[in-house]
Amino acid sequence: MSTPRAAPPRGPSPLRRAGVLARFPLGVLVVSWQYLWRVTALHRAETSGDESDLPPALPDGLCDERSKMLTDGAGPMFHRRFRVRVEDSPLTAAGMTDAVMANLNRVAPSSVAVFHKTRGPGGPPRVGDEYRVQMPGPWDGPVRVVHRDPLSLRLGTLQGHLEAGQIEFRSRELADGGLEFGIEAWSRAGDRMADLLYSRLRVAKEMQFNMWVHFCLRAAAVAGGRVAGGVHIVTRSIPEALCRAGPAASRTGG
Repeated sequence: MSTPRAAPPRGPSPLRRAGVLARFPLGVLVVSWQYLWRVTALHRAETSGDESDLPPALPDGLCDERSKMLTDGAGPMFHRRFRVRVEDSPLTAAGMTDAVMANLNRVAPSSVAVFHKTRGPGGPPRVGDEYRVQMPGPWDGPVRVVHRDPLSLRLGTLQGHLEAGQIEFRSRELADGGLEFGIEAWSRAGDRMADLLYSRLRVAKEMQFNMWVHFCLRAAAVAGGRVAGGVHIVTRSIPEALCRAGPAASRTGG
């Protein structure tokens, strides 16, 4: 006898959506203030993307009616890679990943993002665990752990999220003995209202940018190392039409 599936959560109500947007200017102000006082060098590059920038398909068993796919979003997708070189850390790459994942709130900027686990046992994130990330912006919402290995963690958005996409955190050991921590995000506004703030006015896009820069710097500190050479960020913009087609935009995982 099969167990009936729980009804998927409803999206944000108009009142909640208005509340999120009302908090948005405060979040922008906080992150902008932090940006002004940051002395770390930022190396940014922006270019156009193509089909190769689409996110990986969700694994079987982790893609269901609650998953929020690219096809559920609006506007263009932004494929972003953040990376920092970490020197003088006593950890291996796997050790750095474990240190970061032990407490996501230790590396996330608490003024604009707080992770609350809503499904799964206590402790570090595991495949199938779910979180609600509370943020004063249009990407506040639920996510699910869709991949975890010794070096990386990937999250996928769920219905009710004001963004559609995936994000992966990973560490690796460099040939010369240093470490690298990276974040790769495939993100698209969850609806037309969020698209206005995210890709049209660019305010939300910059807020997200500063959040993940902060995350990279804190990851290096948590690993007991120091950032060398600043933070490198590459952003590739993918047209809306490509987000409506392709294997990575479908609900069938591999």
